[in-house]
Amino acid sequence: MKQQLLTRFLAPVATLALFLALGPRPAGAEDAPAAAPTQTAPTPATQRVRVTTSLGTFVIELNAERAPLTVANFLKYVDQGHYAGTLIHRVVPSFVIQGGGYDVSYKLKPAPRKVVNESGNGLSNQRGTVGLARAGDPHGGDCQFYVNLADNSALDPNVSRWGYAVFGRIVEGMEVVDQIGNVATGARGPLKEDVPLKQILIERVERITP
Repeated sequence: MKQQLLTRFLAPVATLALFLALGPRPAGAEDAPAAAPTQTAPTPATQRVRVTTSLGTFVIELNAERAPLTVANFLKYVDQGHYAGTLIHRVVPSFVIQGGGYDVSYKLKPAPRKVVNESGNGLSNQRGTVGLARAGDPHGGDCQFYVNLADNSALDPNVSRWGYAVFGRIVEGMEVVDQIGNVATGARGPLKEDVPLKQILIERVERITP
């Protein structure tokens, strides 16, 4: 059931197919792999980014050693300023918060770059970890990310299906994440449920210089 809640919203949906992915998308491994993304230069094994929201700030430590392609892809969106003005558009208490894709008008921002699924990297969807949201296509993750509010091992891969790739963890501000995870939710715009009734804005995501 949790896994269903994880599919990301890409379009209006009457029922929740699967999220964590995020919006309706069944989380299975039945889809054919998408075209592989362009290879990027190696990323330092440990980097941090600061996520500033209208409810506070949290820091993500990225794991480029275990998820090099996902981290490189995420940092490209960070560096181009993609996340400024996007929303935390999905909150499921005791499960996940998700954001980075919709603007304040609940329209998806263009996110052309996708990344190969790295869910088999040994990192589990435990409380405080950060993963890449996607729909039914195992290799369809782009800019949207989620934070696990609880241990969600059901999102990890198994022998019969792909999982959801973890690429970082919260190292500061988990109390802010928990606060976001307890806001009132409902329907907004094309999204039929789990949307914060009062918008939670991602003001910016920026690299932290050591």
